[in-house]
Amino acid sequence: MAAPVNPPRGMRDLLPAEKAKREHALAVLRAVYRSHGFDEIEAPALEDYDRLHAGLGGDNEKLSFSVLRRGLGPEQWATAGDVAAVADLGLRYDLTVPLARFYATNQAALPAVFRSVQVGPVWRAERPQKGRYRQFVQCDIDILGEAGPIAELELIGATGAALDALGLEGASVRINDRRILNRLLSTWGVAAEAGGAALITIDKLDKIGVAGVVSELGEQGVDTAGLAEAFGGLATAGWDLAVDPPAWLDVAAYTDLLALKDALPQVDLVFDPTLVRGMGYYTGTIFEIAHPSSTSSLGGGGRYDGMIGRFLGREVPAVGFSIGFERIVDLLPDRAHGTVATVLLHDADVPAAALLAAKRRAQEEGGRVRLERARRNRKAQLAALAAEGFTRFAQVTADGTGDLRPLT
Repeated sequence: MAAPVNPPRGMRDLLPAEKAKREHALAVLRAVYRSHGFDEIEAPALEDYDRLHAGLGGDNEKLSFSVLRRGLGPEQWATAGDVAAVADLGLRYDLTVPLARFYATNQAALPAVFRSVQVGPVWRAERPQKGRYRQFVQCDIDILGEAGPIAELELIGATGAALDALGLEGASVRINDRRILNRLLSTWGVAAEAGGAALITIDKLDKIGVAGVVSELGEQGVDTAGLAEAFGGLATAGWDLAVDPPAWLDVAAYTDLLALKDALPQVDLVFDPTLVRGMGYYTGTIFEIAHPSSTSSLGGGGRYDGMIGRFLGREVPAVGFSIGFERIVDLLPDRAHGTVATVLLHDADVPAAALLAAKRRAQEEGGRVRLERARRNRKAQLAALAAEGFTRFAQVTADGTGDLRPLT
């Protein structure tokens, strides 16, 4: 018996119906983002190893796939003491680091304020499990060159419009600011150099709970006395803290968030002081999408003003929002995507010329058209075609004619 032939672990083959569903979702997203003034770009899947491991990607840097230097073999890899000694490139683990490099390379050809759309696969050496893959699609919008809050407002507004266009109304946006998190850690006595590790731990709150986070912070040397109660207070924080702000609140950052809330009355904006976003490059506002149909976030992003300066030599304000495309696709109904899809059934003795003429006539009416040999079990055949997204069919006779009927 032949051995099973499967794709690599954590990666998938996409059958036609699933591929059509995904392309439909991408078409909707692209149309909405374009209507909001964003322009699509494309960058290589590979970036320099050092760029991908510059301390900006948080834990995702540890999940990066590295590419062996050309000409080196397994023996060099096995004896190397450092991955960087044998790898010079890596597959991108997100679209933000490549965007920063793209802007630094092409800034002269771009407008002063650049609104970018990127869609493409990224790769992470995850532990494969349901809903978590080693290759998956990200869909990002970013605004580069705008330091004011209009950038956040545009991104949140465009993302909300995109979800509504996909039929995913009812989303809320959890929002926080890294300045608030930094002040919070300061009031807990966390040294600045230990802040990154502490934030990564707090980011696990929804996975390991308060007790797990407090325990892990204690292992990092943080004084955990009263921390469990502090997390309870953070969970009930809302939009009424400005009058009597608690010691952990960065008032300037909170005031900025209030201004965003007031400017977006159509968006359910929820203040969450425990929201972290694990990437190390965020510098200000951060946000995530919550939806009642999913226990996981449907996307997120934030401001990363310090990243592009590392590549360009001068600071460029930047903020981005990434849709969790794979999770969104899982929430969309399985249905025909597009207008009309026609299948022309025929017997073996129908002349090829007659079939092609019938196909041309159907194509003139618009939509997708397929020729398919009629089977004995017509009921099962029609059911399978309906599952593929076809909406009507005809039995083509020897003279190339046939009555079109709904495929239900």
